[in-house]
Amino acid sequence: MLTGKAPQPEPVNASAEGEQIWLNVIGKMEETWGQLIGQQVELERKNAALEEAHAFMASVFESMSDVLVACDTALRIVRTNTAAEKLFAPEGQSIVGVRLEDLIASSSGLKAEDVASSMTRRQGLEDREFQFSTTSGALPFAVNGTLLYDRRQRLSGIVLLGRPLGEVRRAYSELDQAHRNLKAAHVQLVQAEKMASLGRLVAGVAHELNNPISFVYGNAYTLKRFVPRLVAYLEHIHAQPGAALFAQERQALRVDMVVSELGGTLDGIVEGAERVRDIVADLRRFSSDRRSAGAVFDMAGVVRTGLEWVLASADRIVETRMDVEEPLEVEGHAGRMQQVVMNLVQNALDAMEDVPHPVLCVTAKRDGVRVRVQIADNGSGIPPDVAGHIFDPFFTTKPVGKGTGLGLAICYGTVSDHGGQFTVRNGAQGGAVVAFDLPAFAPDGGPAVLPEEG
Repeated sequence: MLTGKAPQPEPVNASAEGEQIWLNVIGKMEETWGQLIGQQVELERKNAALEEAHAFMASVFESMSDVLVACDTALRIVRTNTAAEKLFAPEGQSIVGVRLEDLIASSSGLKAEDVASSMTRRQGLEDREFQFSTTSGALPFAVNGTLLYDRRQRLSGIVLLGRPLGEVRRAYSELDQAHRNLKAAHVQLVQAEKMASLGRLVAGVAHELNNPISFVYGNAYTLKRFVPRLVAYLEHIHAQPGAALFAQERQALRVDMVVSELGGTLDGIVEGAERVRDIVADLRRFSSDRRSAGAVFDMAGVVRTGLEWVLASADRIVETRMDVEEPLEVEGHAGRMQQVVMNLVQNALDAMEDVPHPVLCVTAKRDGVRVRVQIADNGSGIPPDVAGHIFDPFFTTKPVGKGTGLGLAICYGTVSDHGGQFTVRNGAQGGAVVAFDLPAFAPDGGPAVLPEEG
């Protein structure tokens, strides 16, 4: 039954509700504290990594031998490395805060304005040469520059990295020398391979030539010994009373002329056989690179004889100008050196084949402790692309059938074996000038010395 009174709510425990609220607050505080602790640990980790990276970059900057200078947009220096401080700043001072233009020498072709112009165009610098004023005076530097930007991609400055050109040039010089050494080693390797092939070829050729040349030489020498007997026999017959009956046949057959030239003809045969024998020996010696002891001989006589031999077989008149001192004693092999002279003279004549008025200049003189021989012509000279290969075996500019490419190679090896040096160049008035020098013979075994003039 309803009485008209509203039901009363049950009383709430206020103490329990407040305790729950505090527990929620404490939980949120612990959660927030945990997040703060995590963020702090992460921040410390990142800060340690940043410090490590900063220390690494600082050590890199300080260990650089190149000069590093960082400038702001007004080209005022804001940071440098140790190399720059040592190079530009007096002891105990710093160049931080100094304007870039104060570091550039007045003699520099490029100025601070060029750096500012590059920044205006938003372009860096690449291998630009500056003259900087250092504690040791003005020095050239190869400078590279990189633009700096802030977070908003606004230009904030430029970093310049400079290397002294002396170091760069020294590095290039060392690189060039290493390249030259490599080329020289390559040439020597190719030369050795060519010489090995040449040695095999010469061994067979020399073996085949030795027997017929020995046969010709031996028989010619024997016939030369018999000539006096034949001449004496003919003179005896011509002295007989009945010789007048044969006078007509004697004149028609030109017996007297034949007898008079017989000795010279045999001498030429013997000398030619000896020359071929010397050539074979030269090829053997050149290919095997063996050196044997020689004798003292007069280089002046060798030059004259070699020149006469070649000119005697020339098919045209050549104006010859000789300036040969006598005597010019050297130690070695006269036959081998005569072959050198003949090869050089023949090459000079070949070079003047198309010259209307060929002129050959031969000089042999004493130059201190050396004997120098020079052969010059008025031909077309030596082309630049040929100059580096003229001593290579089998290299020749002559048409096929006119040269083997061994002449100058043999000459070079022979002169080297005698302790000499070869030079080849173009003459001031045109033509080629080939020269070699040999050690002058000293009777006492010491260095040869010229007598004083006066």
